[in-house]
Amino acid sequence: MLSFTQVAKCFVPRVSVLGAFHRSFASYAGYKNILVDVDVQKGTALVTLNRPKSLNALCDDLMKELSSATNALDKDDAIHAIVITGAGEKAFAAGADIKEMNSRQTMAEVYKQNMLAFWQDLANVKKPVIAAVNGYALGGGCELAMMCDIALASEKAVFAQPEVTLGTIPGAGGSQRLTRVVGKSLAMELCLTGRHMPAEEALRRGLVSHVYASEELVLKALEMAEKIASSSAPAIAMTKEAVNRAYETTLAEGLR
Repeated sequence: MLSFTQVAKCFVPRVSVLGAFHRSFASYAGYKNILVDVDVQKGTALVTLNRPKSLNALCDDLMKELSSATNALDKDDAIHAIVITGAGEKAFAAGADIKEMNSRQTMAEVYKQNMLAFWQDLANVKKPVIAAVNGYALGGGCELAMMCDIALASEKAVFAQPEVTLGTIPGAGGSQRLTRVVGKSLAMELCLTGRHMPAEEALRRGLVSHVYASEELVLKALEMAEKIASSSAPAIAMTKEAVNRAYETTLAEGLR
C-alpha cells in the first residue's frame, strides 16, 4: 500500500477551466512569457505561450523560456507528451516580435540571437510534442507548429509565412518544412505571396491532422497527449524517431 507521502506526490488538484488538469510544479514556475502546467497522473504537460497582448509574438525571452521548458520536460520522467498552445483567442503565435527586431541596429545583432538554435532545441525533444493552434500562426508561429510532431487547429486558426511582405524571408526553416509538408508549388505560393491559409485548407493540405471548435481544441489536444502517454515510453520514442527518419531521409536510409 502507498504511504500518504507517496500518494501526496501523485495528487494533482483540480483547478480552473483547463483545470480538471493542472498544477504548476515549482520547477516549472518563474517563467514570464510562458505557462507550464503538468499532470503527473496522466503524464502530460501543457505549455502556453503567454503574451496575448502581443499576439504571443516570439520575443527572445519567450524563445529562451520555451527552449528551457521543453528541455526540462523532455528530461522529466513523469512527463510523456507535451502540448503547446497560445494564450488568448486570437493567436497561437504571430511570428517574430517586430518591435524587438526593429530595435536592433545591424543584421549582426539580429543573427546574434541565433533563432535556429532555439528551433533545434525543440527539434531535439524526444517526447511527442503536439501543437494546439488556436489562432494566427504566422511566420515563426507557423514554423513552430510545423516543428511539433502533431498539429491540431481550431476552426479560427490561420497559417501564413508573410515574411516577404516585410522585406525578408522565412528564417527559421519555414521554407524547408512547409515545402516538405504541402509540396513545392503551394509552399512557393504561400512564401512568395504571404497568403493566409485558413484551418480547413490547412487540414486538406496536410498541415494539420484535425480541426476542432475553438472551445474544444486544447482539451482534444490533451486527450491525444494522454492517449500517447499511456503507451510504452520507449516504444513512443522509437516510433517518433522512425517517422522522423521517413520525413527527413531517403527511403533506403529510413529502413536501415
